[in-house]
Amino acid sequence: MSVSLPKRRGAVVMLLVCLALGLVFSLALAIMTQVPLLNAVLLVLPATLVYAIGTGFSAYYLCRAYPLHGRHPLAIIGVMTAAALFAGLLWATFLQFSNSVSLLFDLPCLGLPLSQTVLAAFFCLGVLLYCLAVAVHYLLHEFVRARTAEQRELQAQLMAQQAQLRMLRTQIDPHFLFNSLNSISALTTVNPAGAREMTVQLASFFRLSLGLDAHRHITVGQELQLIRHFLAIEQVRFGERLQVEEDIDAAALDCLLPPMLIQPLVENAVKHGVCGMLDGGCITLRIQRAGSLLQITLHNLLEIGQPAQRGNGMGLDNVRQRLASAYGHEASVHWQRETDHFEVSISMPAQTGQTEQR
Repeated sequence: MSVSLPKRRGAVVMLLVCLALGLVFSLALAIMTQVPLLNAVLLVLPATLVYAIGTGFSAYYLCRAYPLHGRHPLAIIGVMTAAALFAGLLWATFLQFSNSVSLLFDLPCLGLPLSQTVLAAFFCLGVLLYCLAVAVHYLLHEFVRARTAEQRELQAQLMAQQAQLRMLRTQIDPHFLFNSLNSISALTTVNPAGAREMTVQLASFFRLSLGLDAHRHITVGQELQLIRHFLAIEQVRFGERLQVEEDIDAAALDCLLPPMLIQPLVENAVKHGVCGMLDGGCITLRIQRAGSLLQITLHNLLEIGQPAQRGNGMGLDNVRQRLASAYGHEASVHWQRETDHFEVSISMPAQTGQTEQR
């Protein structure tokens, strides 16, 4: 229904245009030949409708057979010129034939005197109308072609963006897994029970993570479940040295974000903050919704005088690239390091709705 309705409207518009042209030509003919308007209308209007339908189909198929980007320009000009001359000749011949038939009925409202000058004028007019029809069809064809190319380009960009997001996402799980396995390996000799507990927690974490793997976006509440599970794993290793404070806006819990967007930042805070402090430290996670924006801030303490640790940069770079791919310039991530703390701030659109499937 949605496809046929525009076609019907287009057909109605074309019919109205043809009727308007037929009436204009009839009026012009009546003025030129000094005949009654009714005679001119009864002769010219049907001929105009027939001519419009014929030239419309002819111009359509010729434009498809001789596209601007697929044929030599001289070949296009030659074919279209010949078709226009032939169409004009047919229209003038059809008018003369129709007028001759009308005169046979010997009715006052039918037929009128057609001179060679009038027939020549309609011939020229028919040629011009056919050229106009060809130009309109070429314009429509180029418009459709450009729009199709634009849609294909947008689809290709979307597919490339999704591929990039999947690639960036696959970098996270091995990174976290390797760090966790190293921690378990270290615990096996000094705390076997802790190693077993951490192994169970790790299995539970990945079970929960894989359950969300089929989604491009999850809610903040689901992301917090992953983060709390991750912190439970790390607290097996650090114990009371790892302290966590949360400031979560209830209005932000239903906002959507890419899976495991905050977890790598929390992991960095543990690895480069708490791990380097003799007495441990505190990690503060703040998530607030401010109108149309979702603001995420992660703050962790550092050992005073601790030199900046240079890792592979996967956590922050990954978050920045995923935000750029998913939201473009609508999202941003900033971080700053001070003497005794490190802070990461994320600003992104506050989108809500059902969790999106891939």
